[in-house]
Amino acid sequence: MEQLEEQMTASKEQQMTASKEAYFEVAEGVWGLKDYMVNVYMIQNQHDKSWVLVDAGLKTSASKIKKMARKLFGEQSRPEAIVLTHGHFDHVGSLKELAEEWDVKVYAHEMEMPYLTGKSSYPPPDSTVGGGMMAWMADIYPKSPINIKHRVEQLPNNDTIPGLSGWKYIHTPGHAPGHVSLWQAKNKVLIAGDAFVTTRQESARAVLMQEECISGPPKYFTYDWTASEQSVKKLAELRPEIVATGHGKPMQGEAMLEKLTELSDHFREQAVPTKGRYKDRPAVVNASGVVFVPPAEETPYSKPMQLASIVGVVAVALILFSQRKRIFS
Repeated sequence: MEQLEEQMTASKEQQMTASKEAYFEVAEGVWGLKDYMVNVYMIQNQHDKSWVLVDAGLKTSASKIKKMARKLFGEQSRPEAIVLTHGHFDHVGSLKELAEEWDVKVYAHEMEMPYLTGKSSYPPPDSTVGGGMMAWMADIYPKSPINIKHRVEQLPNNDTIPGLSGWKYIHTPGHAPGHVSLWQAKNKVLIAGDAFVTTRQESARAVLMQEECISGPPKYFTYDWTASEQSVKKLAELRPEIVATGHGKPMQGEAMLEKLTELSDHFREQAVPTKGRYKDRPAVVNASGVVFVPPAEETPYSKPMQLASIVGVVAVALILFSQRKRIFS
């Protein structure tokens, strides 16, 4: 009997651990889910327990997001809305599936509309920025638009977020034209998307091990470093107590704030790549999409880097598959 009780207790503990491993708590009423290299978030309204999904991850994320929603909010629960920090491929991978199944609206900044309605591709990612395998693989990352024009609506001009009380959005361009960050002033919680991140996203090792640091936006997709610098300064001035980003683990406390302030004060030295097509000249965008893209830097390593990209994808996929239970717990 004692053995049976011990087994039952162990089984319950395993179930609780598995449940906890499926998602993580960021702050009161805020939870996150990591799928391979990217995070999505769910925010609950405390007054009526409704909730909003922030971003939609990769194509592999849909079932995980739905499972998380069922555990947190009940079997038949669906969000009031889906809010996008931006529309890069790793933030909208499951968007169509979830929006259709839940029959909900998607909200994004007006400058993201060309990339969500099939009108324009993003400025091309840049594999020459350096920093590691995740950057080297950038040439094969999708940059084409998706088309959800029957679902997507512009965020209101008054900085409010439909379906979510006590939060506002802040336009933080540079990594993407219509990139927004979400801010809860009451608890000083910041969901920063990719305006800055809490790991070194260019490095496959840092991504796999979830090495914590306050880092600039992923270099390989950032098209305007001056705008990005201003966005980071704007967020640092909020003096958040908790930050959750599109890549990396949530961070909090004085040490985090010191690192964020340091990034803001020394952005050019810490965040801007020493090479790359956007280092000195940004892409030009408007409400219709991309207007101008500076020419890519000519390097003798272009073809080897393309080959490295293909090899890198295979290598990263194998590592993720074999180690995800251990590393991503």
